[in-house]
Amino acid sequence: MKKSEENLSILKSNKRNNVLSTPCIFFDRDGVVNESPGPGYVESIEDFHIQEGFISALRVVKEYEHHAIIVTNQRGVAREIVAMEEIENMHRFLQKQVKKEGLDILDIFICPHNHGTCSCRKPQPGMLLKAADKHDLDLPNSWMIGDSETDIQAGQQAGCKTIFVGSPSASTEADYSIDGMSQLADFLKTYLPR
Repeated sequence: MKKSEENLSILKSNKRNNVLSTPCIFFDRDGVVNESPGPGYVESIEDFHIQEGFISALRVVKEYEHHAIIVTNQRGVAREIVAMEEIENMHRFLQKQVKKEGLDILDIFICPHNHGTCSCRKPQPGMLLKAADKHDLDLPNSWMIGDSETDIQAGQQAGCKTIFVGSPSASTEADYSIDGMSQLADFLKTYLPR
């Protein structure tokens, strides 16, 4: 059994009889929460632009009584391109803007590591499993939303349903695919149980 499958099995057995577990919508960050920087990194708060589609989706998440958590690879920290302090500044700014809308992000998990040096960097499910353990989340009824296959693979390894956000011509193993963040709120209204 792979380590991620073992972790998921332990989590499921620990939560099996707990009716209080809450489903979660996990969001990737760059390209989903905020505008994608393209091939590089969002290096400063001035370049951090929240997508309206994310705010609209967050309203649906609140309405349907799910948690919202961000799970983000930030390899730029390991490569010393972006300081962790600047990442934290961006996330404080994000939380402040979300609260102005009467919304909430329960938590933000960051993997600052380089390729292959940890169990938290997506496509590994470490951040999702840690979030589930910390916040008592119902992973089988949760969703991972991302714009890359690493997001989708992390969600699937954690036992979540998955939504790929991107070009309709892109190849994906996600459960569902939408063309852009502007479609996400309506998608969630259709598929999330009340």
